[in-house]
Parts: sequence; C-alpha cells; structure tokens
Amino acid sequence: MSFRKSAALFCAVCLGLGAHPAPAGNDDPLTQNWAPSEWGADDGAGAVNRLTPALVLKHASLIKTGRYATLGRVYRPGIAFTGARGIRLNISGLPADRQTGDNDLIYGDETPVAETDHVGTQFDGPGHIGIVTSKGNWFYNGVNSNDADGGANRTGRPDVEQVAAKGYVCRGVLLDAAAYRGMDQLPVPKEGVPGDPGIITDKDIEGMLKRQGIAPLGEGDCVFLYTGHGNFWHARKWDTYDADEKARRLAAFNAGEPGFGISACQHMIAAKVVLTGADTWAAEAVPGESSDTPFPCHVQMQTRHGIWNLENLDLSPLVDDKAYEFLFVWAPLKMSGSTGSPGNPIAIY
Repeated sequence: MSFRKSAALFCAVCLGLGAHPAPAGNDDPLTQNWAPSEWGADDGAGAVNRLTPALVLKHASLIKTGRYATLGRVYRPGIAFTGARGIRLNISGLPADRQTGDNDLIYGDETPVAETDHVGTQFDGPGHIGIVTSKGNWFYNGVNSNDADGGANRTGRPDVEQVAAKGYVCRGVLLDAAAYRGMDQLPVPKEGVPGDPGIITDKDIEGMLKRQGIAPLGEGDCVFLYTGHGNFWHARKWDTYDADEKARRLAAFNAGEPGFGISACQHMIAAKVVLTGADTWAAEAVPGESSDTPFPCHVQMQTRHGIWNLENLDLSPLVDDKAYEFLFVWAPLKMSGSTGSPGNPIAIY
C-alpha cells in the first residue's frame, strides 16, 4: 500500500468515512485477548489509570524554576490541516444595538464548525482508532460498535468522558530527536530503508535519554517527541507567510512525517507510559516500516493498550529551554460521545 493510500485510509478512519467493512477482518484483538484490559471490562479510560496520588506528589518535585509553557497551537481558519479537515468560527451575539441594562452590557458568542476533536493540537482518545474484525468493529477494551447504542449523540465507540474525569498530571519527558540526530528537523522516512533517520527506534529513545541526562522512562510518564517537522507549520511565524508559502509548507507538512517506529512504541508500552505526543500530526513515522500496515503505533498503543496521543504540539518552548523533564498537566474536554479533544497542555519546570 502506498503512503498516499495509507494516509487516505487514516483520514477515512478519522472522519468516519470508510466503506462498510467486509465480513472478514483482522482478528488479532480476539485471538490475542486484547480485552478485558487490566483495569476491568468496563474501563474506558486506559493507561491514565496508572496515575496515583503518590506519583503526582513524586512528579511535583520536577518543578525547579517555577517557569511554565503552554504547548497548544492557535485554533483559527487557515491553520495546517491533515486530510479534509477544517475549522470555521462564526462570531454572533455582539451587535451594538443589543446592549442590556443600565450599564449597557453587551456580550459575545461564537459558533465553531470543525472537526474540533482532531484539528490543530488534538487528543486521540478512546474510539478514535479501531480494528475491523470478523465479529465487528473492535475498539479499546472490546467495545464493538456493531452492538452499541446508535443514539443521536453516541458514536458506538468508547469516548473521552472517562479520560476527562481523570486528567493527566505526570512526569513529562521531552525527547529532542532533532538535536540527537544533529539536524534542524528530521526527514520524512523512506519506506524499507534500514536505519532511516526519520524513524525513531527503541535504541534512539535510550540514546536521547542518556544524552539529555535524565532517567529512563517509567510508569506514569507522558512522553513527547520533538522532530522539527512541526516547523513547516511554524507556531510563531505562520501568520506572516503569504498564501503560496503556506500552501508549500502545508504540502510538506502532510507529505509524511518522521516519528516513532514500532520498536519505540513497544518500548514505551513496556515502560508503562500513559500518554505520548509530538510536534507532528500522528506522532509515529509515516510511512513507517511498512505502508502495508499503516499506523501500527496507533493500533498497539491506543486500541490495544489505552495509551492515548496528543498531536500537533508546539514543543519549541521546551526545546529552547532544554526542559527535558517537567510536570505535565492537561485533561481533555468532558464531551460525551467524542473520540478526541482540543486543548492547551501546560508544562511546568
């Protein structure tokens, strides 16, 4: 399968536009007992369950300077989008002739029209990635959309509510892959090239941690990869580019991406991390080791293990400050039926 076909498949999954599944499918979730999860058959939150008061107290000690940075990008029309996504914001409720009361109060409202859960800085949560099996569409912890209630506001998939009820307060770990490779930004990987610098392996994770002088990954960590690829959509300069420059950068941004390879993802699963993220639109390498198996990290980490993902982060403040360890704080919005969430995470160091 070509990268173009892989990307088209991914966008179809994201937007719910895929064709009706064939009777046959991938039965790994059934034969390998992906469910129930270690947190029980009714769990819909996933690995965030690993966070405990003891871990939060331990991670609070990572605050050394009192400095902090927000890692979310600005949401507005004209930002970089993946696939057919988009955003429009209609401002209403602010005509001057509607002042109210003796103090002439006026007010402002807005109506966003977007794939708000998967535009800009976005959280991939339960129900975002599934597998077609011979028994139906399989999502995290064995939820089968073929059997679920199909009410007006329900997806027939697990959603972000249980994750949002918990939230993330964890040891944030920045992996500066660009500095590790000695590059401004990592290249888009070429499929089938051993040692491609655009694919981050388990050994690369170990090498970055050693280079940065921080402890190995451990239970409850939130891990973020800086590749430099996000600079095509430059968080600080985007609004200064003309239409042609934005189009050129958008094409480069969406033409694949460097990121985690499957060995790196298996390494993080074994370390019992609770969240991953990156300055790219998928966090994992695209194409990865094989475009015949698109987005294997999404499947193994999210669908199988409940380790969710934050994409399109602006990690440049942490890179500039060489803030490789920090207290990370964030929670998705409490939206019933939603498979993801926008947001503006905070790193405190």
